[in-house]
Amino acid sequence: MKSWLVDTGPLVAYLDARDNSHTEVVRAWENFSGQLYTTSAVITEAMHFVSAAPDGASILAELVYTSSMEVYDLTRPPELLEAAALMKRHSDTPMDFADATLLLLAEAIEVHDILTLDRRGFSVFRTRDNRPLQNVLDIAI
Repeated sequence: MKSWLVDTGPLVAYLDARDNSHTEVVRAWENFSGQLYTTSAVITEAMHFVSAAPDGASILAELVYTSSMEVYDLTRPPELLEAAALMKRHSDTPMDFADATLLLLAEAIEVHDILTLDRRGFSVFRTRDNRPLQNVLDIAI
């Protein structure tokens, strides 16, 4: 079974038809059959962006629920230290906390395909064992 990590941008773009990446994300997402994974940091970030829209938070929650997306909470103290180390390592790009948690999740569950709009960041970011993630938008369409 295919598995993808999901970043903040595609969650927001999927829900917002006015987003420049909406069509690209919808096409990729709707042609996907497999398991989706993300982190609580990504959900928090996405909730912030959709909260201004009427029912934005509810619609995002429904999307996560109906897609059976698995959400991992990577905020225990050892994970925070690991995320901070990744953020420091990639400070020239820069990497935010949600991005760092996705890299930690990639390592933990051994999934290296990611649905992201952050082509610049995720073309540079590497896991702690120096593995890159593959942006599915660059191969799925």
